[in-house]
Amino acid sequence: MPPAHPFDTSYLRDAGDDDKLKEECGIFGVIGVAEAANFVALGLHALQHRGQEAGGIVTHHPELGFQSARRFGYVRDNFTSQAVMETLKGPLSIGHVRYSTAGSKGQTAIRDVQPFFGEFAMGGAAIAHNGNITNANALRRELIERGSIFQSSSDSECIIHLMARSLQRNIPERMEDALRRVEGAFSVVAMTRTKLIGVRDPLGVRPLVLGQVGDGWVLSSETCALDIIGAEFIREIAPGEMVVITSKGVESHFPFRPRKPRFCIFEHVYFSRPDSILGGRSVYETREAIGRELAKESPVDADLVCPVPDSGTPAAIGYSLESGIPYAMGIIRNQYMGRTFIEPTEQIRNMGVRLKLNVNRALIQGKRVILVDDSVVRGTTSRKIKEMILDAGAKEVHFRIASPPTAWPCFYGVDTPQREKLLAATMSEDEMRDHLQVDSLRFISLDGLYRAVGEARGRDPNQPQYCDACFSGEYPVEPSDQIESGFEMKPAAE
Repeated sequence: MPPAHPFDTSYLRDAGDDDKLKEECGIFGVIGVAEAANFVALGLHALQHRGQEAGGIVTHHPELGFQSARRFGYVRDNFTSQAVMETLKGPLSIGHVRYSTAGSKGQTAIRDVQPFFGEFAMGGAAIAHNGNITNANALRRELIERGSIFQSSSDSECIIHLMARSLQRNIPERMEDALRRVEGAFSVVAMTRTKLIGVRDPLGVRPLVLGQVGDGWVLSSETCALDIIGAEFIREIAPGEMVVITSKGVESHFPFRPRKPRFCIFEHVYFSRPDSILGGRSVYETREAIGRELAKESPVDADLVCPVPDSGTPAAIGYSLESGIPYAMGIIRNQYMGRTFIEPTEQIRNMGVRLKLNVNRALIQGKRVILVDDSVVRGTTSRKIKEMILDAGAKEVHFRIASPPTAWPCFYGVDTPQREKLLAATMSEDEMRDHLQVDSLRFISLDGLYRAVGEARGRDPNQPQYCDACFSGEYPVEPSDQIESGFEMKPAAE
């Protein structure tokens, strides 16, 4: 089996232990190159960490028209097939990798897999969306009452129906019209017969970048996907910006009422690949800075600093450099195990994390160990890793977490458990330490995280520079569907 992506957490789902926040989705589009679908397949492969459930590609060829392929599973297992790729001809293509954050979570039907396609009076259009629409239920009810027939459970399909009902004269204008009705977070790539379109919501919650490859243009969720096809990074699409790309070049405008940007700070902590650039900053260097800040805030006497592979690695290196405590690979990850390869019986489920991670016993035995991880969600995985470290003979186990406590669910494109299932929603830091049965547990402070991402004065409580709702409970866009379902917002006085 080929190596899994470094941040693939499918082993946790197979073990019945879903203890990591799931990346939202990845989107990618190319115009002006021969066999654009091949470029899109490579781009989606680089974005696989953003969604491992399913993927889809749509192309347009001047003679053959629109073509599409949607498949469950990894890009490498579906879009490396010559038979599939030969059906996707043309110089214009978009694609999407999915982890469901709305609709039928964990029970995806093929009709839920993006990109979505619609045929309009002025021609067809396909759309791929990263983010989450917080008023999707209200929009869906309204659209169904007016005669729309939905094919999927995805919130993103609302955009296609809103476009169909718009009275604007062309597809980019209809998309503007539709997105003005949408609340929440959206980065979108779309295509018509001759245009590649990219849009970010006014807060810029989710990333979207512009690149150039030869005479063609690229839109991508992250810069790492530009690298794989040899594209040059030009710039980020600005919050609230729409770009329409044709053979004549890139046209840009800002169709939404301007707002102060609130980019997702968790992209810096975990979601984006460490070899990507966000806001002009290397994600790797930011994560190393998080580790340094964590060492300043929460020092502890110990013999080794060990990352929880692989997402804790840059922060662990930063902690080691700042503290002077040696860095060591105390936990080794099995790179060749994707999903559980035998029937997941109770015995296998109990093995869980051990199928993926193994303790380097010779290094750990008799040592006081600092384990650096990116987050604690339910705490189940942290507890199992701690038990593995102690079983290997460690004297002490100290957890250092490279994000503040995750105490609130995200409604902007990240699959988070209900609030009552988040460990930090019901326990203090000391209570979590006792629950995990470790010698110490410390999270980076919210101000410390802000300093690590380049905000020297920390978080501005009056106008936060990022979306940090999963830590603070302060939602920049009211999650109206969730409130209607009974979700209680944090009181303003708190």
